Amino acid sequence: MPIGDVLPEISLTLGAVVIVLFAAFTRQQHHHWAAVLALLTIALCVVLTLAQWSGPPRLTFSGVWALDGVAISSKLVVLIAGALVVAMSPEWMRTDRRHGEYYALVLFALLGVIMMASASDTMELVLGVLLSSVASYPLAAYHRGWAPALEAGMKYFLIGALTNALLTIGVVVVFGLTGNTGYPEIAQGFAEGSDNLALTIATASIVLGLTFKLAAFPAHAWMPDVAQGSPAPAAAFLTVIPKIGAAVALARFVSILPPDVAWRAIVAMISVTTMTLGNVAALRQTDVRRLLGWSSVSQSGYALMAIVVMGASEQALSALVFFLASYAIANLAAFAVVTHLRGRTALDDYQGLARKVPIAAMILIASLLSLVGIPPLIGFFGKFMLFSVTIEGGYTWLAFVAAANTVISLFYYLRIAALMMFSGARPIVHVLLGQWARSTMVVAGLLLIVGGLGVETLMIFTDSIRFAL
Repeated sequence: MPIGDVLPEISLTLGAVVIVLFAAFTRQQHHHWAAVLALLTIALCVVLTLAQWSGPPRLTFSGVWALDGVAISSKLVVLIAGALVVAMSPEWMRTDRRHGEYYALVLFALLGVIMMASASDTMELVLGVLLSSVASYPLAAYHRGWAPALEAGMKYFLIGALTNALLTIGVVVVFGLTGNTGYPEIAQGFAEGSDNLALTIATASIVLGLTFKLAAFPAHAWMPDVAQGSPAPAAAFLTVIPKIGAAVALARFVSILPPDVAWRAIVAMISVTTMTLGNVAALRQTDVRRLLGWSSVSQSGYALMAIVVMGASEQALSALVFFLASYAIANLAAFAVVTHLRGRTALDDYQGLARKVPIAAMILIASLLSLVGIPPLIGFFGKFMLFSVTIEGGYTWLAFVAAANTVISLFYYLRIAALMMFSGARPIVHVLLGQWARSTMVVAGLLLIVGGLGVETLMIFTDSIRFAL
């Protein structure tokens, strides 16, 4: 049990504990320093993670923890996204008496997501999902004096309780079929033969359990409420980061399933339903944050395309990680603008915004275009890789459905852009005082463009990633 293999995770845990103690013994007006502590913790975790990059792909801690290209690259994406969320939070949380504790919850939730992405054991997977969920529920309802926040938190909790129970049932059935919880041993047990009906039920339960963290159908209903009712930085976190760990965890699990289990059909059906439902529902929204929530649902459907062709296309894993990274940057940039505008939420409030706050308007437009997949923004390359591997894997019909959904998404994304650019209204603009949110917004906007221009360099890091089994 080499402790050095989990030094990044240990650093996150210790950092969160230090922040809790700091918040308990300092005055509220000094709690913004907890954000600095959180950023330093994340920076240390990134350094320790990069130090693991050159090592060979392997399983450690008796095979329950994966140290492979997928785990490390997704961990880096999660940490960078977490740093952006922390950086956009201090001004928003300034008047909250629990300001410092917020950053500890963010770090614990990051740790849970990393555990999901690195788990090579079903019990480790359950532990990661539960840790991420328990730390995320308070983030969703952090503004407990506001009714929409309480509704969002309650819906998030109830759906999470149901799907986490399904996940656990699936894990128990798999253990009953194979007598093991480790993925290599489970794969060997499946190869020796097992009850197909029980295995199909277990697979469906685990897939449905992970759809909660993905915000995919049928466990998607919490996402628009959380996007609208949570603190804007927390909404940025919950619409992006948990689905990175869940997508990698799902990809890792289906890679050990025998070919006679119809998991591809299950995931493909969920993918089509999720992207279509998300895009159609977003068309009717008049609240920007709720619209971004439904957009997040649709993006989960796109991510599932890469999982459908796992094993059928050699680049499916690379496409999945790259798409998740490009989506994370675009969605965080959009929420950074919303945060900077003090949570401005009604669509009508964005009329003529480009004349009052041109930088914020341009970054929001760039993020929306990246979510659609317009070059040269990084989102284009993420979707291009997804479509390529889907067609290569023999699912051309799924790529066609995704292309049709992309056309649908143009209508609601461009509606926001048109209101900001061409409306003659003169909006009254209020922005957060201070530089944290503004600087984060600018950094995220630059990442959209720089990531697209430097896409070849980024592809080098994701091109050869594989699972360690």
